[in-house]
This record gives sequence, C-alpha cells and structure tokens, in this order.
Amino acid sequence: MLNPALPTALVRVFERLPVAPPSLAFCLAANRLLWPVLLARDWRSLAGRRYAIRVRDWGLTLRFRIDAQGFAPDAGQPELAVSANARDFLLLMARREDPDTLFFSRRLLSEGDTELGLVVKNLLDGIDPDEVFARLPAPLATLARQLLDEATRDSAPVA
Repeated sequence: MLNPALPTALVRVFERLPVAPPSLAFCLAANRLLWPVLLARDWRSLAGRRYAIRVRDWGLTLRFRIDAQGFAPDAGQPELAVSANARDFLLLMARREDPDTLFFSRRLLSEGDTELGLVVKNLLDGIDPDEVFARLPAPLATLARQLLDEATRDSAPVA
C-alpha cells in the first residue's frame, strides 16, 4: 500500500509555511476539479462561509471560502474546520470509509458549525469521485485513480 506519509523534513516545512500559499494552491485545484461539479448541485448554502481543512500528519492547514466565483483563500476564522490524517482523507475520497465511521472513531474531527458540517458532508456524499477525475486530462485522471486505489487498497469499500 502507498503510504501518504511525508518525510519529516517536508512536514516541518509545511508546519512553518504561512497558510496562504497552500490555501491558494488548494483553491486553484478545487476550482478546476470540484467547482464545476458543485455548480451542478445546490452549493449556495456553502457560499460566504469560511472553512479549514487540516491534514494533521502533514502539518498542513488550508483555509478558504466559497462564493459565486468558486473557492478562494481566506485568512479569517473558519466556521467549519475538518481535521484528519492524509490517509483518512484519501479513504473518504475513494469511498472506502464512511465519514460517520471516521468521526465516531475520532479519526475525523469536525469543529465549528455542526449544521454546516452536515450540509458539506451531504453535498460531498452526492459527488462521484469520477466526476471530479473527469476534469483532469486523461493521463492525469488515470494516474490519480491509480494512486488513490493504491493508497486505499487495504480498505474495503463502504457499502
């Protein structure tokens, strides 16, 4: 199985980075891959809200907001922060783990607006990862699927 763990030196770099550069990179990727998929759904309840994603084992925090133009970096206090290790986020993306299972086993932490967290969870549950991968050029989509499968191979799909 592919281990999404990063070398300690790289984790230390991530921990020292200001939040803006990785948040900008995340927003650029999310606008390319996820935003077109969200536009086909009822995303408006997410608009104007501030979010944070924390990848604990990588020492990485991504802060952003969602508005009519898509994802944008945001340095304000998040209304919803979701934290997990990289592998658990991969398991969620691959649908090999259920968010409720990770939450109740304390591998996924949600802080802030509980109602907003449920809205995000339900919206993301309705998205097929292949819809997101389809936004990548074909060779990259194939590589992304292979890497995701490799990283999550030891986990059974969620029924």
